Amino acid sequence: MIMLLTFIIAIQLNLSVSNIPSSLTTINVNGHFSFTNNEFAAKDYGNQYQFLPFAVLHPKSVSDIAMTVKHVWELGPGSDLTVAARGHGHSIQCQAQAHRGVVINMESLKTPQMRFEIGDHEGGTLPYVDVSGGELWINILHESLKRGLTPRSWTDYLHLTVGGTLSNAGISGQAFRHGPQISNVHQLEVVTGKGEVVTCSEQQNADLFSGVLGGLGQYGIITRARISLEPASQMVKWIRVVYSDFSTFTRDQEHLISSKDTFDYIEGLVLVNRTGLLNNWRSSFNPKYDELASQFKSEGRTLFCLELAKYFNQDKSVETNEEIERMLSKLDYIPSTLFMTEVTYVEFLDRVHTAEIKLQEKGFWDVPHPWLNLLVPRSKIHKFADEVFGNILVDTSNGPVLVYPVNKSKWNNMTSAVLPEEDIFYLVALLSQANPISTGKDGLAHILSQNKRILDFCEEAQLGVKQYLPHYATQDEWRAHFGQRWETFQRRKLAYDPLAILAPGQRIFQKGVLLLER
Repeated sequence: MIMLLTFIIAIQLNLSVSNIPSSLTTINVNGHFSFTNNEFAAKDYGNQYQFLPFAVLHPKSVSDIAMTVKHVWELGPGSDLTVAARGHGHSIQCQAQAHRGVVINMESLKTPQMRFEIGDHEGGTLPYVDVSGGELWINILHESLKRGLTPRSWTDYLHLTVGGTLSNAGISGQAFRHGPQISNVHQLEVVTGKGEVVTCSEQQNADLFSGVLGGLGQYGIITRARISLEPASQMVKWIRVVYSDFSTFTRDQEHLISSKDTFDYIEGLVLVNRTGLLNNWRSSFNPKYDELASQFKSEGRTLFCLELAKYFNQDKSVETNEEIERMLSKLDYIPSTLFMTEVTYVEFLDRVHTAEIKLQEKGFWDVPHPWLNLLVPRSKIHKFADEVFGNILVDTSNGPVLVYPVNKSKWNNMTSAVLPEEDIFYLVALLSQANPISTGKDGLAHILSQNKRILDFCEEAQLGVKQYLPHYATQDEWRAHFGQRWETFQRRKLAYDPLAILAPGQRIFQKGVLLLER
């Protein structure tokens, strides 16, 4: 009898599974579904998880997305089918995957085409551009520059989709001045978890607008965004200097992000036991003191690099150089480590892609990337650094370690982004890459263990650290992450995606559970 029941249940499950793709084919989309050769949708930049979907939607219109989500919504809580929006596949922990669900290939969505306008925002008349949620930031840059314009806030890597970065925050070295990308959006078009297409802004459907920004894809799929623009510069003075003392390094960083006259981009790097550091820079940068730079020793030391950029137009080159000299004179870096170069605005902003091409040629790009991104309160950054940079990290050969401060006042506190409870906090990004066949210190197991040591220390020391691009295994951990904001987060989920159809890879909610709780 048990064997018979097991056989019957197995048949029912197989019939249920086989019916799902056929039901999707009844949706009259302008694009198309693919039910085979979808392995690309089961991979991401993190290269740690692979969950194959039942189908991939390649949309040609917003209605394609809306009809697909509405179809899954109408299947009800009895169906396990979920939907994930996939941009350029740069997620780290399978956040854009949908195991046995539907993945939407957002890069196929080319509508609306970029539309540049001038409108009333922030108490004045400012330019903006309307773009598809599946558009890459690098394409927006190139099209904006044709009009002498540029977005104000960036990520370090531009080959990401608009919807992807706005669902997190979008942070780079400009965030201290302009805030993250989610603070530079005027309007969104969103497909909710019920399949409704909603236009939202601070004035219209404000709750959805705030929730979607930094909302980890939980309330809707961003299909269009209105991005703030400003006049673009032609050139960039790109500068690096080195510190041996962490307190001096952070003091200078905080001075720069608080000054009225300062650089346009400010980031920091931790460099542990790096051989020939300054000599490696010579391929792209020029030392101010060549002989002294040649004598500088980086081996066996923990050093801190301050990376700066000043944008300018060529007719203001002399004035820009004078301004840079004046600002640098107020900093207390090691004089022999001053390196500088001059590049175009595009070359600077797209600098990581240049490195990507080189890594791809060597086969080092498509490897596991067990990144750990943390937001550390200013008052705790020294305690964090003493333990993490002093004891846990023995070297930084597995990838860059970024450390730089951000002004909380430049963030919209109504969004879903979770931040430390201080006016200034630091982004600490351990951007590791792992050797997939190694069992040593460059292997995945070691790096994951190292990340856990860092997280355990932060919790035990009660540093008030928050994860950026967060990843948790249980809802209790998510509750702790959101803290007092959990009730708002859950309320919005119930309002806009009550069946928990969207973004299952985040592992925050389980399909159908919200509706049952209600």
